[in-house]
Amino acid sequence: MYKTSDLYDLSHSMAGDYLSAFEYPWQALGGIKALILSLGPQLGEDYTETAPQVWVHKSAKIAPTAHLGAPCIIGAETEVRHCAFIRGSALVGEGCVVGNSVELKNVILFDGVQVPHFNYVGDSILGYKSHMGAGSITSNVKSDRSLVVIHGGQDMPTGLKKVGAMLGDHVEIGCNSVLNPGSIVGRNSIVYPLCSVRGVVPANSICKANGAIITRK
Repeated sequence: MYKTSDLYDLSHSMAGDYLSAFEYPWQALGGIKALILSLGPQLGEDYTETAPQVWVHKSAKIAPTAHLGAPCIIGAETEVRHCAFIRGSALVGEGCVVGNSVELKNVILFDGVQVPHFNYVGDSILGYKSHMGAGSITSNVKSDRSLVVIHGGQDMPTGLKKVGAMLGDHVEIGCNSVLNPGSIVGRNSIVYPLCSVRGVVPANSICKANGAIITRK
């Protein structure tokens, strides 16, 4: 349940070939910037380089108050709303929503991802049609600044200081939840509002605010 192949249908992201080279998704975080810089010049006439190293599909809707920091790619039919802050190294897929006052940094958003209201997503990979409720955030650095370890059935050191969350396809994150550093949420799982997630939520599960995890029926 840790592996890239367990979490993602790689056909739903232009980063699919890149991600397929990594057994575990957090191993891909360090190369996101280089990936975007390699993909951008090859995107073709459907994309416009609106600023140096910023490629936006012609069908995307970008609010005039949004900030698109380099390098980034914004896919077809994606909407970037008022005061969104893309700090850079963000690969945003097709049909996504990046909402008001949302901040992205060093992320891959698969197609159909919605981060629509007051979300922070950093050093994270969000799977196909995953959704983060209003105010939910990824916490990507531990309070003691030590290296992040993935806690689950088997603890796995990442060797990285910054790791946010790995959300599988079709994951729902409830409003005002916090995904602590190194959180993994398996495919088709739901995290209830106001949860503090730490470690691994298996696929097809429900994570409740009291920390209980049950099978989703």
